[in-house]
Amino acid sequence: MTRASKEQLLLDGATGKIECVIDLPAGGEHRGVALIAHPHPLFGGSLDNKVVQTLAKTFAELGYVALRPNFRGVGASTGEHDEGRGEADDLLAILDYARTRFGAEPPVLAGFSFGAYVQTLVARRAAPRRMALVGVAAGFVSGGRSYTAEPVPADSIIIHGELDVTVPLANVLAWARPQDLPIIVVPGADHFFHRRLHLIKSIIKGAWQR
Repeated sequence: MTRASKEQLLLDGATGKIECVIDLPAGGEHRGVALIAHPHPLFGGSLDNKVVQTLAKTFAELGYVALRPNFRGVGASTGEHDEGRGEADDLLAILDYARTRFGAEPPVLAGFSFGAYVQTLVARRAAPRRMALVGVAAGFVSGGRSYTAEPVPADSIIIHGELDVTVPLANVLAWARPQDLPIIVVPGADHFFHRRLHLIKSIIKGAWQR
């Protein structure tokens, strides 16, 4: 059995170089690309975040090429934090690379926390095949920050922790309510899904019908 492989590259972002890890599915064949965005870069977020790695592994096992870029100013990525606007531009540039290399199928967009928020911005311009978002940053969150997450497609998989104090569950319900968008709540889970990462994988795999 062929094992999954991994690449680490510097790709062209909107204004500079973006470090990106690419997890390739086992066997060499793929059914599309999944672009995965990490949590807030000013609070330790990076492509090595455990939730982000879980998302990448999940989609690689589902047969997707999983791309995990570092946002501006993180790792080898150049530039400075831009509160989501420039980060969305960079993700769109990564998608251009992915389309050229891996094909023009609509992408899967996935993300955690601030990265999930950024993916709601990307989705308005990228027409995703489907989305999988964990701990979406919406409304006022810890630290006094506020995010206006955009609406997402009706078949999006939205996962949130019952005990999240970084982004309260009430915030995400308020974002989802006008969209009639179901939220999957993981009992006992905090924002970082400590000891519950396996549930993220099982929820996504169980919901992935196409």
